[in-house]
Amino acid sequence: MPSKNRIQSLRHQAYDRQGGRCYYCGVCMWLASPTELPGAPEKSSVWLRLRCTAEHLVAQSEGGRDKSDNIAAACALCNHTRHKRKQPLEPLAYQAEVRRRMKRGAWHHRWVHERGLAAGAREP
Repeated sequence: MPSKNRIQSLRHQAYDRQGGRCYYCGVCMWLASPTELPGAPEKSSVWLRLRCTAEHLVAQSEGGRDKSDNIAAACALCNHTRHKRKQPLEPLAYQAEVRRRMKRGAWHHRWVHERGLAAGAREP
């Protein structure tokens, strides 16, 4: 069983490597508190979707390890939605699908787009 500190460290490294943006949708995420995000609503559970999580690109159940090249920083919405599927898409295919939806102004709540948190998602 991996140590919590190891996963936290890998998540922080991925967050820094990705400039604080989700691997899949490109939205700004928060690590310790939603107040890290500009314009985040103060009293809303919606911000929980933007919490930074450690995403195993190759699932542990498929032999994926807790190593920096297998951990990406992903917002909670993207991470959990990917793994709710019966057969999750491969990371790059899922990223492409999510980014197509982001370009249409979908996927995240409207306030995410209105506050400019999704600005980086429009880049390939």
